Amino acid sequence: MVKPVSFKIIWDRKALDNFKEILTYLEKQSVQAPKIVKEAIISRLEVIKNNPLIAESDKLKNPSNKDFRALVIFSYRVTYQIKTDIKEIRILRIRHTSREPLGY
Repeated sequence: MVKPVSFKIIWDRKALDNFKEILTYLEKQSVQAPKIVKEAIISRLEVIKNNPLIAESDKLKNPSNKDFRALVIFSYRVTYQIKTDIKEIRILRIRHTSREPLGY
């Protein structure tokens, strides 16, 4: 049996800052919300480590590139890039889906 290859998760500074800002904002709204959102995002990233193609291609990437993917968790859009050659997944940003989408 072939063992699945696990990718390493790397956070861009901007994505990490986005994540911290989201959790700080949620702390003002609820005691449990930041913990729930954080656990959900981290849990989904653990799944992606073993199957990075599970999320759809990022429609905001211009020009389109299948190595850029995005998924939504509790109204937060997590954008990442797959670097197959070095077995790395780079988390690029996390944004609330109600915010104006930015192409890149």
